[in-house]
Amino acid sequence: MRIFHALTALLLIPSSILLAQDNNGKNSEDVTPPPIIKPSRDFVMLQFAYNNWYKKPDSVNTKPFGWAFNAYLCYDFPIKKTKLSFATGLGISSSIVYLNQQVLSLKDTGGTQVKFLPDTAFGEKYKRYKFATTYLTAPFELRYYSNVINRNKGFKAAVGLQIGTLLGAHTKGLTSVNGTNVKDKVDTKRYMSAWNFAATGRVGWGNFSLFGSYNLTNVFKDNAGPPITPISIGICLTGL
Repeated sequence: MRIFHALTALLLIPSSILLAQDNNGKNSEDVTPPPIIKPSRDFVMLQFAYNNWYKKPDSVNTKPFGWAFNAYLCYDFPIKKTKLSFATGLGISSSIVYLNQQVLSLKDTGGTQVKFLPDTAFGEKYKRYKFATTYLTAPFELRYYSNVINRNKGFKAAVGLQIGTLLGAHTKGLTSVNGTNVKDKVDTKRYMSAWNFAATGRVGWGNFSLFGSYNLTNVFKDNAGPPITPISIGICLTGL
């Protein structure tokens, strides 16, 4: 009987060793490795904003509401082992401002300055008249993240500068001729500043932020139009 107990003990020793190895997570094919976490770099930025001309002469009248849309692809460069990073990228920024009972004189080939005239100056009464610009823009940001593991969560903030080159500018007026709506569009970059510089800031939580931008350059070239400074305030969606 003692021999039987001894043989049983010898057979159970290897099983106990294997069980201990499994419990310690060693030499077991059934142990699932921990998932690899890749933190978000806010690769995509989409901005929807209220837009208007903050600084303008009293002779320039705009309606209260204008809008802007910006879309950027950015790459984020972490600053060592801090919660800060530097980011830059490329994208498109567009803005629209509605004039209030005014139009722009852009067809005068002999003129050297853009002029704001009453909306009946061309013999037509416009129901709506807008001025639109589009820029190819490179954003530069210094970013802060409270959650460096998952930037889709937690507090985040950024300050930066946007540098844009003008792609296009146009005006579009809506009028009525014999009860039919007619759109009058003039596309020209003749009087516009070729470059745009704007200071920017963002603050938010997770994928949603409030942002603002303030232009450091005027809409029109020097001596080609009145000094006008745009401003934008809106919501920014970030991710990936």
